[in-house]
Amino acid sequence: MRAIRIFFIVILAIVLMLLAAANRDLVTISLMPESLAQFAGGRWSLTMPAFVALFLAMVFGVLVGLVWEWLRESHLRAESSRRAHDLAQLQREVGDLRRTHAAPRDDVLAILDEAARKPAAPAGSGSSLHAPR
Repeated sequence: MRAIRIFFIVILAIVLMLLAAANRDLVTISLMPESLAQFAGGRWSLTMPAFVALFLAMVFGVLVGLVWEWLRESHLRAESSRRAHDLAQLQREVGDLRRTHAAPRDDVLAILDEAARKPAAPAGSGSSLHAPR
């Protein structure tokens, strides 16, 4: 995957360098129509190589697209956050229920469970009482 990424970047760099070499002529970009520029005052145009104008347009388009998608998907991020919060709450509830249902329900059942967990005493250990005859 890394080799494909490097190959793509190298090809993109070669294409951009060829594009820059082919478009070195100067172009003038007007930022405001001439009729409005005289009211605003100042110089509202830029002179730059054509490839710079092209690259700036591409960067501007990518940035506008990123912001647009980020705003468009904001409701998805909010929904994801809400669902993560709900999932955490449900996991806490399941943990509480497991602890509650794992506990014995009755004292008699607790004694029986405890006796079942203890190992049985050996027969000749002398710990049992003999009933008189």
